[in-house]
Amino acid sequence: MERESGMKESRFKRICVFCGSSPGNKSTYKDAAIELGNELVSRNIDLVYGGGSIGLMGLVSQAVYDGGRHVIGVIPKALMPREITGETVGEVKAVADMHERKAEMAKHSDAFIALPGGYGTLEELLEVITWAQLGIHDKPVGLLNVDGYYNSLLSFIDKAVEEGFISPKERHIVVSAPSTKELVRKMEEYFPQHERVASKLSWENGQLDYYSSNCDILR
Repeated sequence: MERESGMKESRFKRICVFCGSSPGNKSTYKDAAIELGNELVSRNIDLVYGGGSIGLMGLVSQAVYDGGRHVIGVIPKALMPREITGETVGEVKAVADMHERKAEMAKHSDAFIALPGGYGTLEELLEVITWAQLGIHDKPVGLLNVDGYYNSLLSFIDKAVEEGFISPKERHIVVSAPSTKELVRKMEEYFPQHERVASKLSWENGQLDYYSSNCDILR
């Protein structure tokens, strides 16, 4: 089905966005967060994110919310006070801890996008990449490489392929692009090429919670 603009309906209903609780030092990071939110709205895609209203997290969630799409903020109870993370827009899902947060965000999403961010963003990103490698999910994982922010990470991944720690087919798990429209287009076209370590694992049968709480297995 096509909308009035002629654009085909997206294959994604909800996309999970990982990003910084800081806005970063460049205006381009803030612009990219707002642009991503607007792109999701234009494609009728809802947002799943880590909750709160600070940094890039607040910008992307507010853009999606203002555009009339549904927003789910998943946040540990310890981080819910407004003085820590600000007020979450849309639907709030309170969880016990960070492990449950990641599992809940993944369960409700059809794909994942990482904007620029710090330790938390990187940890969430690498975990869903590893889950794809193992076969826990086959959802696209995208890097919005604003101003080359993730160039060093992509170089590291290529080095790991070169040294035999990541297979060439597993390299294709990570989809990257410098602009929102190009990234979403690539993710729409994504098809897994790698052989999974474990097949047909389900998000719903409790195995995700098991893997999420046993991080040594996932790394």
